[in-house]
Amino acid sequence: MLDWYDRHRRNLPWRAAPGERSDPYAVWLSEIMLQQTTVATVGPYYGAFTAKWPRVEDLAAASLDEVLHAWQGLGYYARARNLHACAKMVAQHLGGRFPETEPGLRELPGVGAYTAAAIAAIAFDRRATVVDGNVERVMARLFAVETPLPDAKPLLRAHAESLTPAHRAGDYAQAVMDLGATICTPRKPRCMLCPWERACLARAAGDPERLPMKRAKAERPVRLGVAFWLVKPDGAILLRRRAESGLLGGLMEIPSTPWREAAWIPSEARTLSPVPAHDWRIVPGSVGHTFTHFHLEMAILAGHAAVDAPGLWVRPDRLGDHALPTLMKKVVKWAMAGLK
Repeated sequence: MLDWYDRHRRNLPWRAAPGERSDPYAVWLSEIMLQQTTVATVGPYYGAFTAKWPRVEDLAAASLDEVLHAWQGLGYYARARNLHACAKMVAQHLGGRFPETEPGLRELPGVGAYTAAAIAAIAFDRRATVVDGNVERVMARLFAVETPLPDAKPLLRAHAESLTPAHRAGDYAQAVMDLGATICTPRKPRCMLCPWERACLARAAGDPERLPMKRAKAERPVRLGVAFWLVKPDGAILLRRRAESGLLGGLMEIPSTPWREAAWIPSEARTLSPVPAHDWRIVPGSVGHTFTHFHLEMAILAGHAAVDAPGLWVRPDRLGDHALPTLMKKVVKWAMAGLK
């Protein structure tokens, strides 16, 4: 496997040459960004972050607003908040040095079992077993594991652990992840190019694409909300910061009602407007956005606020200066198009 990796490794910006240790800051930053996000998406963000904040101390010195703004478009914003908290911990309490062991790394904000193993193996050459979705797929096929995911996770980890070498564990981990990403793909795996072709039990059975098995997913529930598009006489729009904890925590938003399963009646929703307003109108249609565990449908109520209404008021051409998540960018676009 290591011979295959040396010949076919992907030259990603956060990787060192084969056999060399990668910078812990680079590994940590890239692994946090890569959680539930593709390499193609992460590449430009990684480049922008390292250009602006080349060291963990630089990132720690930035404000949370700066980090959230730079993170816009990557989603799962809890990662950005944890990224900033972790940078501050490493810079202020650990002398700018990341712990070298999995237990030590897991003490850092936002660093779970997978990320701790990846940093320990790739940055510090510790024998650590790194298991992501690509590795699970490779193990399921290599050992013909019929148990469906997620129930199969402990067994797949055990198989991965049995193959992790003591030497060049970081290169090995990246090799198996690359194998899953480029050869042992979910659809139409290119088995003829796989270094484990002869050892693969799923290949021997003639249908590797069937594995790994997965339990049927439950349907996502639908929640409903109403966004308040509130405009002052000078055209400024009201923004509000969400609570630090919870979904989209710490980001700016177009104020809205709570998100619930029951439909909102406009007269009921208006009672929750953050400031008094008049001349209310409903923007035709709604904005849809799917989160991990539910789908949201957001209606928009537009109203006019008084000159002296309190809050953060931003002119439409300056909305881009604020850390608006994708959902709120959709609301802005829909409201501005619907009110022309």
